[in-house]
Amino acid sequence: MIPSVLYAPEPGWVAEADVVVVGSGIAGLVAALRCRPHGRVLLVTKALLDAGSTRWAQGGIAAALAADDTPEEHLADTLVAGVGLCDEDAVRALVTEGPDAVRGLIELGTAFDRAGDGGIALTREGGHHRRRIAHAGGDATGAEISRALRAALKDSGVEVIEHALVLDLLKDADGRAAGITLHVMGEGQPGGVGVVRARAVVLATGGLGQVFSATTNPEVSTGDGVALALRAGAEVTDLEFVQFHPTVLWLGEDATGQQPLISEAVRGEGAHLVDHDGVRFMVGRHELAELAPRDIVAKGIMTRMHETGASCMLLDARHFGAAMWENRFPTILAACRHHGIDPVTEPIPIVPAAHYASGGVRTDLHGRTSVPGLYACGEAACTGVHGANRLASNSLLEGLVFAGRIAQALHDDLGPDPLTPA
Repeated sequence: MIPSVLYAPEPGWVAEADVVVVGSGIAGLVAALRCRPHGRVLLVTKALLDAGSTRWAQGGIAAALAADDTPEEHLADTLVAGVGLCDEDAVRALVTEGPDAVRGLIELGTAFDRAGDGGIALTREGGHHRRRIAHAGGDATGAEISRALRAALKDSGVEVIEHALVLDLLKDADGRAAGITLHVMGEGQPGGVGVVRARAVVLATGGLGQVFSATTNPEVSTGDGVALALRAGAEVTDLEFVQFHPTVLWLGEDATGQQPLISEAVRGEGAHLVDHDGVRFMVGRHELAELAPRDIVAKGIMTRMHETGASCMLLDARHFGAAMWENRFPTILAACRHHGIDPVTEPIPIVPAAHYASGGVRTDLHGRTSVPGLYACGEAACTGVHGANRLASNSLLEGLVFAGRIAQALHDDLGPDPLTPA
């Protein structure tokens, strides 16, 4: 809902806030909630609150929650997946703060799946040597996290504008971020171009997968935040490191746009990658076989496709049986069946597709960009956590942890005088 008090009666409008957050995935929602003590917070999002990539996250969120796991082991797996290009300090912040951050999601109402002993059920994904992926609804983790955060937003005092496309960053005479311009669309609300004046701007606009012909990203993932930051003179980095997810449902040679993801957790639970002769071609290519880091698996799939002349490879999980498919992976099962594939009785045709931007707007360990007053978190940012290749299920965790770190930084950066008391 758009607060009508934000709009001037004449064409065009001006709003004021202490903090304006752009984007409503896990990074944007957490940033808005955590920044509320610093005064008036306005959250703007291009479509609806739940239209971004977070709700599509299937596998889960990684953290060292098990008794036999440690943040140091999580750090080691992340550094290996990043191929030597991670910022180790950023990774250490991620893995050490991650477990408490996930517990904070539970306190906000996120219902993770539970094991038989009542603890959080954990699975394993590519590049992880431990079972450390917490999931919800079987394979609907992002949707559950988004639901819980949106519920928490309702009574938080954070104001929201939906259908608002961010255009450019405003700066003051000293070059400090001073707000944004927006184009607001949609029926039943004031529209057109307006201005939000703010003491701090947080970019959490997500990825850029829609620049590729085939991607797992929703249609809103068009790199708006990175483009804004570039126009504003902010530093960006590692934009060449776009991760391709190895297992995306193959819909034919001419398929474009958002493609159905087949979560890495399917392989984590024991599914096998095979060619059309039934050969497990990842065995011998890497010690973890199908659970090698994503870049290695994606390259292995493409190599085998070229070797055999096939247009896709196959993911075989028939041995799961109907009950496991229905209970553990109901979303994926429904998507496959919608497209005429029944993974209970036949292998799933898969190919790699563009999935995640490891680079973005360069930030420090508290989300500060090179433009004073401008912060970034989530997929739009480059914190240094991912290096050249993101470790599976570190993305939700990064948005969660570094959005919280931005809130900590704003305590120092904004000073004691909010426009409106929290």
